[in-house]
Amino acid sequence: MIKIKAPRRAAAFLFFPISIFYMELVVKAFCFRTILNRGFFYTLIFTLPIGLFLATICTVFPKRVNRVLSIVLLSLVTLILMIQTVYYSIFNTFTTLYSATGVGQVLQFWREIIMGILKSIIPLILLALPLVLWIIYGKKVRRTSGKAAVLLVLFSILLQLLASIITVNSTSGVLSIKHIYLDSFIPNLTVSNFGVLTTLRLDIRQLLAPDITDDLGDILPSTILPDDDDFPVPTDTSIDVPTVTPTAEPHSPSPSPTPVVYEKNIMDIDFDSLITNEKDKTLLEMHEYFAGVEPTCKNEYTGMFKGKNLIWIVGEGFSSYAVHEELTPTLYKLANEGFVFKNFYNPVWGVSTSDGEYVTLTGLIPKPGVWSFARSGSNYMPFGMGNMLRKLGYSTRAYHNHDYQYYKRHISHPNMGYDYKGVGNGLEVTKVWPESDLEMMQVTIPEYINDIPFHTYYMTVSGHLRYTFVGNSMSWKNREFVKDLPYSEPVRAYLACNIELDRAMQHLIEQLEQAGIADDTVIVLSGDHYPYGLTYEEQCEIAGHELEQNFELYKSTLIIWSGSMEEPIVIDKPCSALDI
Repeated sequence: MIKIKAPRRAAAFLFFPISIFYMELVVKAFCFRTILNRGFFYTLIFTLPIGLFLATICTVFPKRVNRVLSIVLLSLVTLILMIQTVYYSIFNTFTTLYSATGVGQVLQFWREIIMGILKSIIPLILLALPLVLWIIYGKKVRRTSGKAAVLLVLFSILLQLLASIITVNSTSGVLSIKHIYLDSFIPNLTVSNFGVLTTLRLDIRQLLAPDITDDLGDILPSTILPDDDDFPVPTDTSIDVPTVTPTAEPHSPSPSPTPVVYEKNIMDIDFDSLITNEKDKTLLEMHEYFAGVEPTCKNEYTGMFKGKNLIWIVGEGFSSYAVHEELTPTLYKLANEGFVFKNFYNPVWGVSTSDGEYVTLTGLIPKPGVWSFARSGSNYMPFGMGNMLRKLGYSTRAYHNHDYQYYKRHISHPNMGYDYKGVGNGLEVTKVWPESDLEMMQVTIPEYINDIPFHTYYMTVSGHLRYTFVGNSMSWKNREFVKDLPYSEPVRAYLACNIELDRAMQHLIEQLEQAGIADDTVIVLSGDHYPYGLTYEEQCEIAGHELEQNFELYKSTLIIWSGSMEEPIVIDKPCSALDI
């Protein structure tokens, strides 16, 4: 007969599942401001087998070993949830195992980590409660027999399988539970629906089997696949764009205007041959997909900036809030005198700034759980703007006014076609935090302004969080300009550090005008992500109203400007960083 002595042993089997589920709910409440959603049930059914399995491990050894092991395991679980809570409080997303390879770089932001801990102090205390209670009261956990332990482990596995079966059969909704669990790895969604520990397991799965979600079959409906008769692409690749003809006076017919004809954007690629000769399943599916995509057309703006210099900037934390007629007049000028995008959106990604750069510079969605831009350093990237314009005779340079190795930019950026400089490999700026965008412009513009035609890319840093006048050198530097504004300190500090970006842009335009090439240069500027360094309440404060959190929170400004533009061009079509 199998004996499990109660109540001390039973206490462990109850305490671990209940405590872990409680801690998962604490994380949900703090990070998502809710616990009573569909994720409550799925977190529960995935937490039970985890808790039961850990409790079993802590009862198969002698009492003293069980005591130590139970404290160690519970401490480890608590630490994992605490780390994710603090990380989310800083970046509004959860970290992944892959990002642990860059932990040394992350520690450069120790001030932000300390502030994140202070900001999360209440949930951290709540997360520590089960461990404290166990240390005080869980002193004697009796040993479970081998047969009982085996049965308990098998029961844990059965519960896990049952939870998985329920999940993979939950297929309702646009973004179903099954899709989140099996077909993608998006930490914010997995934590919200399954909890931190299950997210950790899914993270391990996608690291060990990275191709598990790479099947293209779901995006290859037969309706878009070309028939044999569709190949090759017709030589007549133009279409007629309908025009509106004004109503003529009676009995006074006027000739119809000649329709505007635009060519399609088609490269000379023999997909027939590629499909016939390809053996790799994934590449074959890609060839079939791209062969069936409807080509886009050139339009009235195609070629508008042909031959001009290009200065492309991703502004750290830049958003519409940084565009102010009096505080940041240069940004205001650029945002309102070039292309004016009324519906531009900039989300936050799993690897924040690096993913924001990747999306902007490649037009690709980053793979969750990894550093996509760093990984692209080993890929062929012919459509990187640096690579494309270098082939056209442009000089191509990239600059970042912080550690040149951060996010492995020294690997990704040269592969995009840039001669890259950051702090530590050639860019010399004053060592403060964050560094000055204005100073970066002052020391780099002379390197390329006479090397025409040129394309220069900048990743700025002056707008980086934390938004405070103590610890943010750019906010402190420009504090006098915002001291009388009717906002809280974080909002005023955010505006102050973006004044530095405005001064950088002012200096840039002055140098272009002095060189006589402002009309021959295009400036593109957007943010890497929305300013998550401000709380939702602070963003509502600066916006002047409560922000809608699905779309409006991410609405931002995209600048495309040239001195040659005589009047602004307003674009109402919705677009995002993915389209730049």
